[in-house]
Amino acid sequence: MKTILIVDDEPRTRQGIRKTLESWSCGRYRIETASSGVEALSWLQHNDANLLITDIRMPEVGGLELVEKLNAMTHPPVVVVISGHPEFDYAQKALQLGVISYLLKPLDKLKLVQAVELAMKREEELNRIERMEKLFDPKLLETLQEDKTYGVQVQEALRFLDVHMSEQVSLRAVADQLHMNASYFSVLFKEQTGLTFSEYLSRRRVQRAKELLVNTRYSIAEIAEQVGYQTSKYFVKVFRSFETVSPGQYRQSMLNPEETIQ
Repeated sequence: MKTILIVDDEPRTRQGIRKTLESWSCGRYRIETASSGVEALSWLQHNDANLLITDIRMPEVGGLELVEKLNAMTHPPVVVVISGHPEFDYAQKALQLGVISYLLKPLDKLKLVQAVELAMKREEELNRIERMEKLFDPKLLETLQEDKTYGVQVQEALRFLDVHMSEQVSLRAVADQLHMNASYFSVLFKEQTGLTFSEYLSRRRVQRAKELLVNTRYSIAEIAEQVGYQTSKYFVKVFRSFETVSPGQYRQSMLNPEETIQ
């Protein structure tokens, strides 16, 4: 369940926002509160928030300082700022920090809900972008860029590997298919793609495995077989060497909770 954290040193405002959002969300979101920036930072050390709603003026750690600290996090929440003062400098700074909305007190309930809806859409979009970045291998994308010009033999080799990925493909077998000397083909492939044949094939297989993990319900063993590994144990080892997590952990991290395959 996604979490919204409300930070305001005024109890009446804090509870008012909480009641409004609890009524609006109908249990779809977990609503938490903190009475100061310090308390919020402490809470966030042990918990995750998808959206932060914070007042600007608070003792010790103000709202904008809080946002600056959160931006150093690996996965910072999206932010809506509230303020009792329509000060341009505050609004400008908030925008520079990537704040989604800047609301003035006294808060209009409709505008608050609209700001939260906008922020949650933005949070989902950021998550989607992050998932896409995790899905594609940057080195492989660079190798397969459309503006890269490959010779006929390397083009044919890349097509052959895509078609025969599930088979036990070797450099010599591809060179024979192209009627080329294996040593010469190895040098040519590295010169044009920037990757050795072995590294390219491993990255291409892991890339295909990632797509299957996200888009299908195949088991790890089935995916290992489809991308050319004879045993799932070796497949997991190779996958982990590129992604630092196992195929199962990768699948869990890429799927939404309600889509998670047990």
